[in-house]
Amino acid sequence: MEFELYYDYVCPYVYRASLLLTNVAGARTPDVRWRYFSLTQVNSTEPGWTVWDAPAGEKVRGRLAFKAAEAARRQERFDGYHAALLHARHHNRLDIDDPEVVEQVAAESGLDLERFRRDIGDPTILQALARDHRHAVAKHGVFGTPTFVFPNGASAYIRLGDAPGGAEALHVYDSLLAVAADEPRILEIKRPTKPSLD
Repeated sequence: MEFELYYDYVCPYVYRASLLLTNVAGARTPDVRWRYFSLTQVNSTEPGWTVWDAPAGEKVRGRLAFKAAEAARRQERFDGYHAALLHARHHNRLDIDDPEVVEQVAAESGLDLERFRRDIGDPTILQALARDHRHAVAKHGVFGTPTFVFPNGASAYIRLGDAPGGAEALHVYDSLLAVAADEPRILEIKRPTKPSLD
C-alpha cells in the first residue's frame, strides 16, 4: 500500500509508527513517502514566524533534524538515516538538536560527512520542509504527527500505544489501513483515559 506519512523527529508516535512499518515490511509492502511536518511550526503563536525562515542562529526545536534528513535525501540515503535518527532520539534519548549527534548518526549511516555538512549549511535546505508543511496544512488539514495520507484522499492522525512485532504488528497494521484508508465514515476514534483512584 502506498501512502504519505507526515512526521516530525521529535514525536514519539512517529517513532512507534516507523517501528510498526518496519515490523510488517516482510509480510506487507508499505510504500511510504515520508513528508516533513514541523510540530514547532504548527504550535507557534508568533504571527509571521516560520521554522524555515527563522534566522540561522536562532535555536529552533527540531529544525536541525529536518536539515539533516534532507541532506541525507540529497545523498539518496534517506531511509537508513531517517530510521537511525528516530532511533537516536527516541530509543537512545540523544539530543537531535545537537550538531554532533546528527553528524554521528550520519557517519554511522554511511553518509559522506563533508557533503552532509555542506548540505546542512545550504540556505535552501529547508525549502523541502516549507513545501511539505504548507502542502500538508493546505491540502490535507494536517495538525499533528504522524498523519497518514492515502491515495484515495483519506487521511488519519494515528497515535500508537506501542509498536508490536510479529502477528500483532500485522493485525495492527491491517486494522489501521481498514479504518484509516478504507472507511471514510469513521471520522475520529479517541479512547478515554480512566481517572486514577488516588
